[in-house]
Amino acid sequence: MSLSFPRPYKGVFPVVPTTFNEQGGLDLESQKRCVDFMIDAGSTGLCILANFSEQFVLGDDERAVLARTILEHVAGRVPVIVTTTHYSTQICAERSRMAQEMGAAMVMVMPPYHGATLRVGEAGIHEFYARLSDAIDIPVMIQDAPMSGTPLPAPFLARMAREIEQVRYFKIETAGAASKLRELIALGGDTIEGPWDGEEAITLLADLDAGATGAMTGGAFPDGIRRIVDAYAAGDRETAVAEYGRWLPLINYENRQGGILTAKALMKEGGVIACDLPRHPFPTMNPHVRAGLLDAARRLDPLVLRWAR
Repeated sequence: MSLSFPRPYKGVFPVVPTTFNEQGGLDLESQKRCVDFMIDAGSTGLCILANFSEQFVLGDDERAVLARTILEHVAGRVPVIVTTTHYSTQICAERSRMAQEMGAAMVMVMPPYHGATLRVGEAGIHEFYARLSDAIDIPVMIQDAPMSGTPLPAPFLARMAREIEQVRYFKIETAGAASKLRELIALGGDTIEGPWDGEEAITLLADLDAGATGAMTGGAFPDGIRRIVDAYAAGDRETAVAEYGRWLPLINYENRQGGILTAKALMKEGGVIACDLPRHPFPTMNPHVRAGLLDAARRLDPLVLRWAR
């Protein structure tokens, strides 16, 4: 059962962190509060089971539990993107069909890869996304991220947009993202329904200038990211520039210091979730990094520090 939302999808679609308890089990009550906070903080939509959701420490059964729990709890309030990346075309398609049946608005998929050395060439990648497109009726977002170690040149991405029905959205997280977005938009034209920014918004302003219409960021301060994106969308670049400069210290702290655990650290500090620990062997956040993160956040007073009070 897929829900119908207006397209194209634009705005701020932050990644939902996965919440664990101190024993490493899923904490579904914290998970629901996390989602409620993110919607209240102004998220246009959400993305689940992404790398920033620590998807790499989840079992397949847990992925299904999280997808169903979150989608049922969101209950159509905002569109939800489900990450269904897998090396296997068959498994990726099965994950994507399941996500669509649960109510996902879109799936996000990295090109097939495994470990540090197993990669697929362009012909195989094209067939991978074509088979995925044939399996579902909702859009596919290609996640162009360094983690896959797979070069995806703009001409190749534009060709897939022209030739594969559901491939319409692109999250560009590589070096020189703004230049790649410009090239992709120029080559793909109307087939590029959603050129999106990533990387925790560290390049957001340049990417908006390049034509990005969506931003997939960390989940702790969508209220701050909205100030930038909304102003830009309204044609007020000067306010967008000012807001970007204002929020940049916190954006930088997430992108360069706190990483994946940033959203959970801020949500724990604000009482949104009960525990901010990752699963072993992922390292916990250094206490000095946490202190710097909280200092940067308190200077901006984001909703995450007040929502549960």
